[in-house]
Amino acid sequence: MLRKASGNKLTAMMQVRNEAGRYLEAALADLSGFVDEIVIVDDASEDETPDICRSFPKVVRLVQVPTPLFGQEGRLRQLLWQEALRTEPDWLLSIDADEFFERKAKTRIRTLIDQDRYDWVSFRMYDFWGSLAYYRDDDLWQLHRRHTMMLVRYLPLYSYIYPDWNHHVPRLPLTCAALQGFQSELRVKHYGWAGDEAARRAKYDRYMKLDPDGKWGSLAQYASILDPSPALVRWQEDEEAGTT
Repeated sequence: MLRKASGNKLTAMMQVRNEAGRYLEAALADLSGFVDEIVIVDDASEDETPDICRSFPKVVRLVQVPTPLFGQEGRLRQLLWQEALRTEPDWLLSIDADEFFERKAKTRIRTLIDQDRYDWVSFRMYDFWGSLAYYRDDDLWQLHRRHTMMLVRYLPLYSYIYPDWNHHVPRLPLTCAALQGFQSELRVKHYGWAGDEAARRAKYDRYMKLDPDGKWGSLAQYASILDPSPALVRWQEDEEAGTT
């Protein structure tokens, strides 16, 4: 399978729903600074989310789903993947509307994709908690201690398959893991839990409604969302986290 070692096009893909007034505008502005194109699937938003997406020139495809598919996440991920492939990408970055790469990562992305040695890249993801200054670090919140695959080369002859799960579907096809990859020490900031207590309570209620038996996730972790005194660590943006 042909692998280009230079001049690769980077397409970001994102699924959104009712993101107005949160981080979407900042996330799209941030992405626009280092990706070539952005593809978005809007899951039946009821606010100004689609208008925000359309306001960014690098959003080249915006697909609006008329009926929410939140409880059918596998279908939503597959739809997003298919729409992203319509742009004929070389590399795909799967990112959410509340995720931001640390500053130094943005200058190194091209080095990560303009090579022919590996076909995916994973990063350390930090769950910010209660503010944009601290991330959570305890036994149930350790995403930053492992790697999350977010960036993948598109090989037209390879079979990319998502699992048909309702919840907690991986952001990239499961079959990507069989390809040669690279674990980067560059960091990604996840702001989804950075809101106030009411926002976290709303997310807890949503998880319990969608997955009351813990079929798709951990009931212990769901319960820990309501922990009044979680272990937090201050984020240091300029802290060296290793090389690319």
